Amino acid sequence: MATASRGESVEIDVGGQVVRVSNPDKPYFPAVGLTKIEIVRYYIAVADGLLRALHWRPTTLERWPGGVIEGATLAQRDGTKGEAFYQKRVPKNAPPYIQTARIAFPSGRTADEVCPTEPAVLAWAANLGTITFHPWPVRRDDTEHPDELRIDLDPQPGTEFSGAVEVAGVAREMLAELGWVGWPKTSGGRGVHIYVRIRPRWTFTQVRYAAIAFGRELERRMPGQVTTAWWKEQRGEKIFVDYNQNARDRTIASAYSVRARAHAPVSTPVRWDELPDVDPHDFTVQTVPARFAELGDLHAGIDEVAVDLTPLLEWWERDEADRGLGDLPYPPDHPKMAGEPARVQPSRARKENQPTES
Repeated sequence: MATASRGESVEIDVGGQVVRVSNPDKPYFPAVGLTKIEIVRYYIAVADGLLRALHWRPTTLERWPGGVIEGATLAQRDGTKGEAFYQKRVPKNAPPYIQTARIAFPSGRTADEVCPTEPAVLAWAANLGTITFHPWPVRRDDTEHPDELRIDLDPQPGTEFSGAVEVAGVAREMLAELGWVGWPKTSGGRGVHIYVRIRPRWTFTQVRYAAIAFGRELERRMPGQVTTAWWKEQRGEKIFVDYNQNARDRTIASAYSVRARAHAPVSTPVRWDELPDVDPHDFTVQTVPARFAELGDLHAGIDEVAVDLTPLLEWWERDEADRGLGDLPYPPDHPKMAGEPARVQPSRARKENQPTES
């Protein structure tokens, strides 16, 4: 229950914690009439599912303190400034119930990130303008060994959500052949995400290798429809398997996270049998709470089994030994890694290698 507080704020009891929401009527998604307090209430409504995705995970907060308004932009890793930004370090003056986890970036620097443990954390973060939660694929007790393989199916220009769904169906067959269960969700855009819980025994590098091997097998089974090409100019009209989402310091919007688009879409867990028929635009802040109340968390069983990643690492070794396929490029801001190919756009490399006239 919300009670009046000083100024324009309200106080909400969230699981026994009092969370103050300032300026509750501030427009956050003006295109669909959603205010800050409605985003806070949304996250409280889906807290059980969202906490399953975030629990004890270091989590980057994607903050839009001015709301998702026309013309607002998100600051980028290359230094491009914007009204919105990624909060990697726990904000100052965080309340005592906020837990943190120390993570190490590829540069070797460290940060203490928010580590959600209870519903009040979600409401507190939403009050700060957090629209999207980006959890690391690790838990606080072992931040060096991921417990989650993330298969990100990203439609490229000329392809649609339906293409990602078709690829997801083949990915499901591959997982079944391995004896694994994948947990699908919409991305909140045009893509599909599939999560597989793994035993926390392997490094970020090894999990990334596994994602590359899985993507390459998808390419072989769906020629002309799937690509693992890092450079956009090489992808064509295909579904890109974004293997780098498994690299250190790369995260995916969590299940039940709102995405910063005008109609307030939500990255939503789905059943495999309903995936071919869903329209991701139907999953929004305004519709998902009722779906959640009716169906519960469709990822409720995700933590019941953690699989052995060895088969995919054997695929990686096979591709390297028998097909001469090695590593693929890392993101541009990632330190150069051993065995990584030249991180140069192919068209640029061709120009640089052209002979000059004498």
